[in-house]
Amino acid sequence: MLTRFLMICAAVVFATTAYAQSGYRIQSGDQLTIEVLEDPSLNRQVLVLPDGSVSFPLVGGIRAGGKSTDQFRQDLASALAPNFASSPSVFVSVARLALEDVPGAGEFITVYMMGEVGQPGMIQVEPGTTLLQSLAQSGGFSPFAATKRIQLRRVDPQTGGYVSFKFNYRALENGAAITGRTVLADGDVIVVPQRRLFE
Repeated sequence: MLTRFLMICAAVVFATTAYAQSGYRIQSGDQLTIEVLEDPSLNRQVLVLPDGSVSFPLVGGIRAGGKSTDQFRQDLASALAPNFASSPSVFVSVARLALEDVPGAGEFITVYMMGEVGQPGMIQVEPGTTLLQSLAQSGGFSPFAATKRIQLRRVDPQTGGYVSFKFNYRALENGAAITGRTVLADGDVIVVPQRRLFE
């Protein structure tokens, strides 16, 4: 009797969660969990970038912003289909919501950390925070970080496209002065690529 009651409760919670996520529209800064049943190596959490896209293996950039999780799941399954013998079984859920609706979030700017950092994802930093400070706030580098090729990507307000600036942390370690546009702006994306074989 108790087992049956617990199973019913679990089913209700699952149905409520599924319904809530089906009505939710994905937005920039959300973190999505994606699972591909046919290829577990593709399973991962991805960050929705300021332009509403996510980057996913075998597909590249794909639009997620403004869509329900089910719409995005269908789009991703269709984009992945040419790589499989039959249409893959894809599951998408929202792992973490953007912090835009958190009280007091207006006092901060939103920065997106990607690649070989300790804690990739969206972070909130105070206005005036530098690139170097944000890297420290995100947990520093992973052992595989290409610290000579860090990129700061910023939206150009005139064109709407990304402008990319390079930052060489290794040179800074060797005593170089900090120069260039290192103070962050709202919506900046910091990419720390993976180190190449002999880098």
